[in-house]
Amino acid sequence: MERRAKVLEIIELAIKEGRKILLEHEAKLICIEHGISTPKFFLTKSLDEALNCGAILGYPLVMKVVSPNIIHKSDVGGVEINIKNESELYSAYQRILKNVIERVPNVKIFGILIEEMVPDGVEVALGMVRDHSFGPIIMFGLGGIFIEVLKDVSFRVAPLSSVDAEEMINEIKGRKILNGFRGKPPVDINTLKNTILTLSELSITYPEFFQIDLNPIIIRGKDLRVVDARITLH
Repeated sequence: MERRAKVLEIIELAIKEGRKILLEHEAKLICIEHGISTPKFFLTKSLDEALNCGAILGYPLVMKVVSPNIIHKSDVGGVEINIKNESELYSAYQRILKNVIERVPNVKIFGILIEEMVPDGVEVALGMVRDHSFGPIIMFGLGGIFIEVLKDVSFRVAPLSSVDAEEMINEIKGRKILNGFRGKPPVDINTLKNTILTLSELSITYPEFFQIDLNPIIIRGKDLRVVDARITLH
């Protein structure tokens, strides 16, 4: 019940502020509450906070603007990656703010997300959309070009069984990539399957969620991290 209360608190805050899309750190906190790992992160409100959090997390780091007015952060210069030291963090923080303020009129900025940079691995994507007739529909696919261009995905209507999740994994055309490809370590299929089942559970538990996008998710063996997360409310 405590976990549900924390999630409902996030949802109620968004509704109170007139937001239909949860901020990235809010969506990631919901993932963490339900056992889906993310990179370690801090939401910072000032440059001094960012520098302190950078020292705590260690380098390299990723920085992202947090704003309800911005969906695609990279398109407006709101993301900096592979920040190697304090000097680069200092410059990147100012650059993000300058880019966003110039490109997004009347932007509301909640802060800058500082998070650890996840090592390279296999990229996959998970999603949910709530259909008026069928209810929550779960999507799984490989990340990157496979989902953006080739649309190599599979679907099931929630709630899912363990067999459903395994079938979704095996249905995609690029299934062999999960076994390790071009030096990347193989994916632990049980870890991936359990994450799909957790997304199914989330979609049933919280009817307030209209859409969930977890993309990309980077997996190295059993180490699975949701790098970017977005949740849309009804």
